[in-house]
Amino acid sequence: MDAELVELSVLGEIVPSKESMERLDDIASRLMEKVRGYYREKGLDVICKYAGSYAKGSYLSDQDLDLFMMFPIDMDRKEVERIGLQAGKDLIGGELVYSEHPYTTGYFEGVEVDLVPCYHLQSTSQLKTSVDRTPFHTEYMNSHLSADQKDQVRLLKKFMKGIGTYGAEQDSRGFSGYMCEILIVKYGSFRDVLKAAVGWNLGEVIVVEEKGPDFDSALVVYDPVDSTRNAASSVHQDTLEMFKYAASEYLREPDERFFLPNPRVPLQTEELEWICAKRKSRLVSITFDRPDVVEDSLQGQLWRTQNALEKKFKEFDFKVLRAVHRLEDYGMRIIFELETDILSETHKHRGPPVKVKGASDDFLEFWKDNPYGAPYQEDGYWYVESARHIRTATEFLEKQTPVAGIGKNIDPSTATVFDHFQTLATADAGLLTELLDPIPPWKN
Repeated sequence: MDAELVELSVLGEIVPSKESMERLDDIASRLMEKVRGYYREKGLDVICKYAGSYAKGSYLSDQDLDLFMMFPIDMDRKEVERIGLQAGKDLIGGELVYSEHPYTTGYFEGVEVDLVPCYHLQSTSQLKTSVDRTPFHTEYMNSHLSADQKDQVRLLKKFMKGIGTYGAEQDSRGFSGYMCEILIVKYGSFRDVLKAAVGWNLGEVIVVEEKGPDFDSALVVYDPVDSTRNAASSVHQDTLEMFKYAASEYLREPDERFFLPNPRVPLQTEELEWICAKRKSRLVSITFDRPDVVEDSLQGQLWRTQNALEKKFKEFDFKVLRAVHRLEDYGMRIIFELETDILSETHKHRGPPVKVKGASDDFLEFWKDNPYGAPYQEDGYWYVESARHIRTATEFLEKQTPVAGIGKNIDPSTATVFDHFQTLATADAGLLTELLDPIPPWKN
């Protein structure tokens, strides 16, 4: 299908109707007046402004509202947080969200709302908190994006969501909405962003206004309102490669499924078992109780835990083929696909260099009665076949998880380990399907 026809059709699905826009505007107006009135009654000089995609007119149909409460620059930061967070509780019954800069999230007339305290600044050179630059993002985009380009932003956001690369949260490790806007400003249109992305290299540097300091990142995009910040710092190498691959595929054969993919139907247990049997691979998994920690931080800790265990598996000679994880309401699970879940009884243990006489003598004396064979020389070192202390993947997880460097709030004492058949029987079929039969979303 012609790309223009595909994109027009998708826009027809994702651009909010006039009626829904007017309804959201009415709700936003009432919320604004309520928040302003709250501070007027308290005699506080707080300027309130909307930010995010609502304020920029580039939102999709499932829009929430981000209202920034901008306090005088000379006010103490703890006071700003205390007053701003209390406002969120009083006005929207908001729950406290701990990030680098805390805010509250709740609902007003059925619409999800974030109330964010920050400082009212004249320029980004005065930044006191990480969210202080957000109002500048809104001003910049409103002065640089045309009405047509805002629809191009919508297309890019929906494309990113459809292929699974949207979101700067720890679990998504992808492109934020602001990043999508920057890319449209830089390249002009949705399709031109895709054409540029196909040619990006790992560590690609994109400058819109001015270049700042060097960054070591999969993608570097200098924030046009603050060149000291990499707006693409959340983008992981895997996410970048998926976006490049999807861009190439879409340009070759445009299809609505890139924007609106079919839901993946999980494979049946018998199909999952057959995949493992065909590959001769084995599964092992571990679950933890979910600690009372804000989700974005916990997602980051879950990634840390998965990566730490993968690294530790390698140290013990287990080969991890793939791994996936999921955060659930009351717990979390990590599943590993291994080349094998039972290792040989012995492994090759390297000793000192042969030329180092004292160490060599000690090594030979220590291993002289080794039941698996005498020490031998190879490539200038002494070696010996030594008994493994841990042979099975389940024993490895039980004994090594507490010392593997997992997330700081994840309690290893709550861990439960599942072997191959237990994992197949208890793990979510969708998560197992994601692990054993990964398919790009647009190919579902």
